[in-house]
Amino acid sequence: MTTYLLIYRADPAAMAAMPEPTPEQAAEMMSAWTGWAERAGDAIVNFGDPTAPVSPGADPTVGGYSLLQGDSYEAIAALLEGHPHKAMGGTIDVYETQPVM
Repeated sequence: MTTYLLIYRADPAAMAAMPEPTPEQAAEMMSAWTGWAERAGDAIVNFGDPTAPVSPGADPTVGGYSLLQGDSYEAIAALLEGHPHKAMGGTIDVYETQPVM
């Protein structure tokens, strides 16, 4: 089984221009993420967290990460169909981790 790093990206200006969600909209977004996590199931190694750039030159488009396991990139790509981050207009970069030992 291979581990894949997902990097969630979004345009910071577009994100800043979005109005604060209503409580109902926030609950709907959380429900979409929970639904995706249930569908991904045991493929999730680490659900991850949002991120914020702090070092000089850090990429401000990176907004979070997750770690998934799968037999192939195609298996991971199938799990990303209908992903809530994509539905919000973001993109997801997928990297295969390369164990040192």
